[in-house]
Order: sequence, then structure tokens, then C-alpha cells
Amino acid sequence: MMNFLKIPLPSPSWYSGRLWLLRLGYYKLTRQKEIANDWIWIVDHTVQIGADKCFVILGIRLSSLPPRGNCVSHEDVESICLDPVKQSNGKIVWQQLEKAIEKTGIPREIIGDHGSDLEKGIKDFCLQHQEICYIYDIKHKTAAVLKHELENDEKWLKFIEHATKTKVSVQQTILAFLAPPNQRSKSRYMNVDILIKWGLKTLAFIDQQQKEKNNKFDNDQIGEKLGWITAFREMLTELEDVLQIVETTESFVRKNGLYNGCYIELKDSMVFMANTDRAKNVQGLLLAFVEEESSKAKPDERLLGSSEVIESVFGKLKGIEQDQAKSGFTNLLLSTAAIVSKTTEDVVEKALKTVRTKEVLDWCKKNIGQSVQSMRKEAFAFYRKTEQKQDQTLGAA
Repeated sequence: MMNFLKIPLPSPSWYSGRLWLLRLGYYKLTRQKEIANDWIWIVDHTVQIGADKCFVILGIRLSSLPPRGNCVSHEDVESICLDPVKQSNGKIVWQQLEKAIEKTGIPREIIGDHGSDLEKGIKDFCLQHQEICYIYDIKHKTAAVLKHELENDEKWLKFIEHATKTKVSVQQTILAFLAPPNQRSKSRYMNVDILIKWGLKTLAFIDQQQKEKNNKFDNDQIGEKLGWITAFREMLTELEDVLQIVETTESFVRKNGLYNGCYIELKDSMVFMANTDRAKNVQGLLLAFVEEESSKAKPDERLLGSSEVIESVFGKLKGIEQDQAKSGFTNLLLSTAAIVSKTTEDVVEKALKTVRTKEVLDWCKKNIGQSVQSMRKEAFAFYRKTEQKQDQTLGAA
């Protein structure tokens, strides 16, 4: 823009902007936090290519939770811990949690999933600090319930098989817009709603096509490629009720948290939703779970019931990294801390005045070490030297 307007001012390079972001992240990560007994720690691991994991703790105080009806946002949480490790187990997680006490004091609540190393470390940590309650994230719980319902259901497995074949058969045709969504190999039951809703929408489309006399699509072709889905109408209708209960539960807990008696309010909001035995079973399991977790709250206390904010932060990090995410962790990992909490002019000014570039580079060298891309370059360096020699020999000839 400055070149276009012929303004004779120098502009910073892209790398300078990157370093400013990392300095902001380093400042937010290392600045002093208030020691208090009402901190909530939101914990999880983020992984990329390679063996490395990064243990992350985001924090928010109970007194700072948004009012009921509002979800926790990126601006609401603070970065407490950002710790890349080559391996992780219960003992390592326990050590990471113990170290984090130095920053905030002993928390009131820890919320996360039930990953084996994470769960073991947190439970051992809570045994030593009885005042802490460990809450299971509602999204992971609903995914576990759906997995229990569907993973051994032959009709559902057959539906997935047909959907996989259909995606391949229609993607290069005029019916490509009806292609099923990609099915994840990992955590697929956290996104099963997308596939169910695709099935319901496709059924509605086929029904409408059969009613219309004049349409631009060949009904025979639709029947050939997607007619199989009509055999699953009853199952999809049944799962639509289940999804409604799951989504109602997730939304309630995300926006309202967990407090004594909240399961009664949740139950009242589900009236007339459970119309099948399967839906009633799922409803019962989720209400029992919310009742059990909310019983951990003290009178007049509202706990956090969803860790979706940390998943959202990981998603934003991958958006910043773009293709670099395919090469393992880089120093952009430090931008995780820059994403969260409020970024005001005052915060940016303090970050750029107090954090030197050397501190950031030293942190990256100590905590991240050599990236996968750097190791790849090093491993293939001999091949490049051999190639250069061949070019020089050919040039001389």
C-alpha cells in the first residue's frame, strides 16, 4: 500500500511481525498472575506431527466466569502453562501441575478430558490437594455416550460404510454437492452429528425431488448413488432425537456451568425430546452425569463444565501456523499465549518494552528445540550436496 501511494516510509518485514506476536505471547505467559483459591485450570495436550506433545493450562477464576447464558471466550482466560514434552505420562502431568501452583496457587477446579496420562496425573494431583474438584468436559462425555450407543450398532456401521463409498462415487459427478462429509479417524464420535445431519438433509432432498415434476437432477442417478439412504430413515429419525438431547445438554452446560440442582433445570428443558427408548437412555445417562458433576460444587458456587475454549484456541493456533503445522511444533507455539486474555494497547506496549527478542528465542530453543522441518533438512543435507556436485560436474563438462 505504501509503495502504491509512494509514501517513502520503511515497512517492517513479516518476520518482525512474527517476533512481535511471540514477544506478546511470552509476556502474557510469564507475567505475574494473582495468587487465589478460586482458579479454574482448563487443561489439555495439543499434538502435531512427531512424538512431541504440548501440555497447556488456561486459567480463569470462578469470580471472573461470564454471567449465565454466556460461554467462556478467549479473552476470558489466562495462559498458565505451555510445556512441550517429548513424552507424557501420569507422573509428568502431575509434575507439570505441581509446578503451575507457583503461578496461581492451588486451583479450585481442573477441567479436561479423560486422556490416560492426563486423567492419571490429575487424579494423583487431586489426591494430594483435596480441595480441588476434577470435572470431565461435557463434549467429551457426550462423545463417550454416543460411542457407547453406536460403535457396536450394525446398522450404524453399515450406514458409515455406505457413506464412505458414496463420497468416492459422487465427488466427480454433478451430485458432488450431496457428498457425505469427511469422517475423522480420531475422535469421530465428537463429530458424529455432522454425518447424522447430512443423512437427514439428504433424505429431505430426495423426498422433495420425488415430489417435484420438473427438476434439474436425474432422479434415476440420485437413486443409483444415494437411494440406499432411504433404508436408514428410521435409524436417522431416532438419532435426530438423540442429537437434540446431546446438543441441549452441551449448550446448557457450556452457557450455565455446573451448580447444585442444575440438572433439574436441564431436565425441564428436555421435556418431549425423548420419544424413543434410545433417546430416553441417552437422556438418563446425561442427566445422571450432570447431577454427579454438579454435586461437586459448593452451595452458591458455579463451576465450569466445558473446556471448549482450549479446543478453540488449538484450532486458532493451527490457523496461524497453516502449513507449518505439518512440520511439528515451531516457535509459533508461543502464539498460543498471545491468543488468550485481553490484548489492549497497554498490554502490547508493556510486552514490547519488557520482552527482548533474545528471551523469546532462548525460550523456544529451551522448550521446543529442533523442529521436524529442521531435522528433515539436516537429514537430507548430504543428498543436496551430492546433487550440487553433479551439477558442477555437468557444468564443467
